[in-house]
Amino acid sequence: MGKKSRVKTQKSGATAVVSPKEMMNLISELLQKCSSAAPSAGKEWEEYVQIRTLVEKIRKKQKGMSVVFEGDREEYFSELMAWAADCGASCDGFEITNFADEGYGLKATRDIKAEELFLWIPRKMLMTVESAKNSVLGGLYGQDRILQAMGNVTLALHLLCERATPASPWLPYIRTLPGHYDTPLYFHEDEVRHLLATQAIADVLNQYKNTARQYAYFYKVIQTHPNASKLPLKDAFTFDDYRWAVSSVMTRQNQIPTEDGSRVTLALIPLWDMCNHTNGLITTGYNLEDDRCECVALQDYKENEQIYIFYGTRSNAEFVIHNGFFFEDNAHDRVKIKLGVSKSERLYAMKAEVLARAGIPSSSIFALHCSDPPISAQLLAFLRVFCMTEEELKDYLVGEHAINKIFTLGNTEFPVSWENEIKLWTFLDTRATLLLKTYKTTSEEDHAMLEKAELSPHSRMAIQLRLAEKEILERAASCGRTKRQHFQQQLEQRAPLPLYEESDIALLDNSDAKLPIILRKLEEEEEGGGGRGRGQGDEGGEGRVAR
Repeated sequence: MGKKSRVKTQKSGATAVVSPKEMMNLISELLQKCSSAAPSAGKEWEEYVQIRTLVEKIRKKQKGMSVVFEGDREEYFSELMAWAADCGASCDGFEITNFADEGYGLKATRDIKAEELFLWIPRKMLMTVESAKNSVLGGLYGQDRILQAMGNVTLALHLLCERATPASPWLPYIRTLPGHYDTPLYFHEDEVRHLLATQAIADVLNQYKNTARQYAYFYKVIQTHPNASKLPLKDAFTFDDYRWAVSSVMTRQNQIPTEDGSRVTLALIPLWDMCNHTNGLITTGYNLEDDRCECVALQDYKENEQIYIFYGTRSNAEFVIHNGFFFEDNAHDRVKIKLGVSKSERLYAMKAEVLARAGIPSSSIFALHCSDPPISAQLLAFLRVFCMTEEELKDYLVGEHAINKIFTLGNTEFPVSWENEIKLWTFLDTRATLLLKTYKTTSEEDHAMLEKAELSPHSRMAIQLRLAEKEILERAASCGRTKRQHFQQQLEQRAPLPLYEESDIALLDNSDAKLPIILRKLEEEEEGGGGRGRGQGDEGGEGRVAR
């Protein structure tokens, strides 16, 4: 639930009076530490602890300096609804309700049919990069390259400036935002420690480092830049303020088109961002003609049922890091796996060429999925090429129908050879098993830890994520063993290899599961402390955890 907050002035009774010079020295030390070269392998946790120690020292000296509101956030929900109605948003058919473990969300007050347009939010309610440029932040935005390059950071500072401005038109929205979040930025050190050796830990540590660096940088900018002199943050810009703003943005930001529709911009969408997540399809878009965000119902909802939306195909690591919750029924969960063809390998040039023709890099980050099969058509294609012999490579480079055969690399119905299938599934089993050995605990130990009633919510979330990663790797290893045994039998029984015919290209073009892999695009990881934006293919809102 929402953290209690007080009157919108500085709290009295701060623990200590800190001189501007002393604070600036600490800030400079933090900026230098966060801007230094990346630590050597194995030293990332040590660097995180050093940065965190500096941040905690700053937080202690800033205690009581944040600008806050009086009362609980739920006291302002009626103001939010009244403001939304005045702005022309839809306010009928739902209300804001506390759903216990899922936190606040929208509850249907009448029956709503699937695909019914039930919610629309006009542009004038949205906080966007464009509204930031037209605000008191505009002068600094025009001079600062980081703000110009990072819309999420711009939104975070925009949010802080408006929160500190009594006449801000967005106060009815800002007052209803949570006072704190469950992103890893709010984890205690011992809670983050549960994520050590997981696939997610690098992103968690980078998120904290990037956020600390951004805070230190903008603290100095706000205190020294001429274009920042009129910002309402000069007397109160704490690390807790910035952490709150960054978390507010990364749990809520979405991409919408600009007014002329020529490009996209980041936005916070009041009221709509109260919706919690479930599996499904994207049901939100932007109506340029009416200049508003529109959401249709994901399914039929009866009166008093919670209204959900689908945030997009995020892994649980992404949900934990960017939204602050773990989704147990995530149909799109996956773990990253980095694979590459060694440049020192004798057949590197041939393998790289076959992969290039298929539109696949010779080294990249792929994913193992929670679904069956655990590998995508793209990863299957990579592994097939990775395990090819010289003769097999020649066949895909200069053999008969070589160009068209590239399209079959990601198709399970056209193995390169039984030996190739045996090798690739053996490799997958071995690689997944090796990754499992890097964890400090077993799945059984994680299950036992989750039974403990005294476990903190953040620790529980971290252990759930750790366990989910292991379960995906265990399924991948098991799948590898099963597939290897199957293809070993095919080889021993001298089963005929399915032959590719040129007419089979029609089959490839007409099945989603067998699309030519050159049409599939690698996922790209976005770096930055402010998280990822969500567009029409990636919605987001309150999250499934008590606020």
